[in-house]
Amino acid sequence: MTSKVSLKASGKGKMSKKKAAAAEGEEEGSAAAATKLVKQWSNWGLKKAKVITHYGFIPLIIIIGMNSEPKPSISQLLSPV
Repeated sequence: MTSKVSLKASGKGKMSKKKAAAAEGEEEGSAAAATKLVKQWSNWGLKKAKVITHYGFIPLIIIIGMNSEPKPSISQLLSPV
């Protein structure tokens, strides 16, 4: 993610170090959450693509075969010989 630019002068002491550590931990947490979301969405997309490919391959071949020259009949497309 992007870092925030502050116009305040950074203070010295324990409190500013704790704030800086908390901000750094928050950025790491958001990066981990973003990585987790990307993994979840990519897995979801791949599962959907697998189902679409599984059920759409044979109809696609039939449609391509019906639009070719010379035009075969549906029985010629479906028969193995």
